Amino acid sequence: METIAIDLEQERKDILKKYRKLLKTAKPFLKDNDAKLIKKAFNTSMEAHKDMRRRSGEPYIYHPLAVAQIVVEEIGLGTTAIVAALLHDVVEDTEMTIDDISRLFGKKVAKIIDGLTKISGRFEYGSSQQAENFRKMLLTLSDDVRVILVKLTDRLHNMRTLDSMPRDKQLKIASETIFIYAPLAHRLGLYAIKSELEDLYLKYAEPEAYRAVSRKLRETKTARDRFIARFTDPIEDDLQAAGLKYIIKGRPKSIYSIWNKMRKQNKPFEEIYDLFAIRILIDAPAEFDREKALCWQAYSIVTDHYKPNPDRLKDFLSTPRANGYQSLHSTVMSRTGQWVEVQIRTKRMDEIAEKGYAAHWKYKGNDTKVRGNIEDWINRVRETLEDGTGDRTAAIEFLDEFRSNLFTEEVFAFTPKGELKVLQQGATALDFAFDIHSEVGAHCMAAKVGGTLAPISYVLKNGDQVEIITSNKQKPNEDWLRIVVTSKARARIKDFLKEESRRYETDGKKMVEKKLKTLGLVVSPETFNQLRAFFECKTPTDFFYRIGKGYIQLDELKKFRKYKESKENKERKEKVNGEETPDGKAVVKVLKSIHGERTDNDTLLIGEDMDKIDYKLSPCCNPISGDDVFGFVTINEGIKIHRTTCPNAAELMSKHGNRILKAKWKSQKQEAFLAGLRITGTDRVGLINDVTRIISSDLLINMRGLTIDTEDGVFEGDIKLYVHDTSHLDMLINKLERVDGVFKVLRFDANLNKVS
Repeated sequence: METIAIDLEQERKDILKKYRKLLKTAKPFLKDNDAKLIKKAFNTSMEAHKDMRRRSGEPYIYHPLAVAQIVVEEIGLGTTAIVAALLHDVVEDTEMTIDDISRLFGKKVAKIIDGLTKISGRFEYGSSQQAENFRKMLLTLSDDVRVILVKLTDRLHNMRTLDSMPRDKQLKIASETIFIYAPLAHRLGLYAIKSELEDLYLKYAEPEAYRAVSRKLRETKTARDRFIARFTDPIEDDLQAAGLKYIIKGRPKSIYSIWNKMRKQNKPFEEIYDLFAIRILIDAPAEFDREKALCWQAYSIVTDHYKPNPDRLKDFLSTPRANGYQSLHSTVMSRTGQWVEVQIRTKRMDEIAEKGYAAHWKYKGNDTKVRGNIEDWINRVRETLEDGTGDRTAAIEFLDEFRSNLFTEEVFAFTPKGELKVLQQGATALDFAFDIHSEVGAHCMAAKVGGTLAPISYVLKNGDQVEIITSNKQKPNEDWLRIVVTSKARARIKDFLKEESRRYETDGKKMVEKKLKTLGLVVSPETFNQLRAFFECKTPTDFFYRIGKGYIQLDELKKFRKYKESKENKERKEKVNGEETPDGKAVVKVLKSIHGERTDNDTLLIGEDMDKIDYKLSPCCNPISGDDVFGFVTINEGIKIHRTTCPNAAELMSKHGNRILKAKWKSQKQEAFLAGLRITGTDRVGLINDVTRIISSDLLINMRGLTIDTEDGVFEGDIKLYVHDTSHLDMLINKLERVDGVFKVLRFDANLNKVS
């Protein structure tokens, strides 16, 4: 192996250069002894990481320095966050403890570092270490939101330097990013960071799609710049005539945003009309009403020249988003017949839009009426986080509840007295009741919306005025959990139900333990989790509750014993040693014994290992030979093979990264894989015959199903068929696209009807 020469002196100069740049950038924030404290943190981090290098080969200290630079330069945080960023990996990677950090740098820094330090040790059967770590980090939000902000900058730098990581690590880290960190950045108003995280996710999760959109943006840049200049010329003249100080920017949407639109709308790049937005930034005094007036004045100037689409006007000035975002959005028709999105806001609003929660501290002395919104959201999240913090088995459920707080679309409704309530889109009258007060929600019978009686399941619309009708006889039931969407309502309903269900759970657990002993089975958390999975319950507690309630009869445990004995007999026959755990370690042992001790010995070879390891192709995404795939170790169903683009991939990798296996196709024999094609085009006589002839006669492909629907000369057909691999499928798509009348052919997941 070739040894790379390291110039230690040059590295030392680079480190000092990065450190001096950090101090220079932070200078406007520094007070008293701040510079000395940052120097102390830098020296401590240098000493702690002196013998460590990143996978790329560069000194590890580059990473904490880069994170600290992002903290101050791109978010605008001060000394405490800079110190925490410099030290964020010290406790996790070295012998230094949280107590040491507290003694040297104070309790605030120690609290942030503690929130950023991963949990070590062995985890219970069926639990998720990733979910536990997410929860530990997020719980620190109750004390200091900076732990989340530093973690986001840490993740951003890791994503920026992901090239040096192996493919499976790239997928895992990218999946976590899109599943939790990008939505979290959005919710905190960090739009610049959110967009970059999304783009970097796409770069590693779907590199071909990323390169294709990126290339198209480069190719169209000159034409786009020319169009923006022509579009903004008359607006600029009138803004100057009105005496407004302004900046106009024309910027393309993010690569991920464009790709997402292409995917959701099933359109090519050329047919996405809102590829960019015009942003007008007004230099205005920070008085709230004055800012609004100037933005509306600019809007009037824009609509003097271009006709607006009345359905696309969004006023986030009067009703800011919950994360504090303020702007006026309008879509207008250009003179070339192209729709253009125009965003109008002040420079202060723009800084908050880019830097989010952190930027509010800069303006907190001004009465902008905005800071309250984001504070309300932080307080609401804190309430959610503080519910049920002790149950380790609920970490995944906890993560799901937190993610429900990261909604991007909102609905605005009013109380009878005119108080505005901002809830996530899809919220019901029952959500509204719980948002007013827990007791109001618990006794909610119905609602009046605009004076008309409505059920508690009524889905709120913007502008609704809602009056809640209550009754002392009413109390929450399990069906309510299917009605509400907000985490606050769900948490309160669960609290009410918990008291009632606790007795059933206790009784149920005693009954199960007694029955297990009678059946000769071990009473242990592992057995409880196997029972949970066997009876398809979310948690062992849920299983005990169902037993206590009588939904599951005790005699049914005999079926479980029979299943368990059958599985153990099968394992003995196959001579697969090692305990059955959901972390994939036993599977890895088998893979090593099959493939030997080589670099990729943990890779499942699909097609060769079938007789030694139990795996199946997952029906949720129908992978076929040639697809980029991974293996997921289930608790009771062996290994399932998923496409990396599977709709469930990000969630699986984020929650259960330790159960992910590298996998690749290695089959030497031809196999048939189910795939789905969606064909659209203009109808004509003989078209279906031409399509089926190519499939059945030319390529000798077997069809499993064919449905065709035509309306007013346009047809759409779904075909489920069997192909050998992705190249076989691509050949078929190319042939079908050349059929006269066929407009588009797209692959879809045959079981989910999701176009991919």
